[in-house]
Amino acid sequence: MLLGKVIGTLTPSTIYDGLEGVPMLMVQPLDKHEAPEGEPMVAADPTRMCGPGELVYYESSREAALLCDPWFVPVDHAVVGIVDDNQIIKKSE
Repeated sequence: MLLGKVIGTLTPSTIYDGLEGVPMLMVQPLDKHEAPEGEPMVAADPTRMCGPGELVYYESSREAALLCDPWFVPVDHAVVGIVDDNQIIKKSE
């Protein structure tokens, strides 16, 4: 699972069969310290729960396609859920 922050929403002009009603979100990938990592991307939100500003975890590739119903719709990234808390345990030096 990967960590990201929703930075916006998209409205597609054409919708693939099977993705009707599935929100598309702009997600900024983050590292474990919640610092930006890489370029923002589009992710499907089959949970239909997320909005801008929320910390989410997502999957990519084949696993993302399996999250949607029906399976194997053409998505590269899909939101799994909302992160309630991110605690990083640091080793004492």
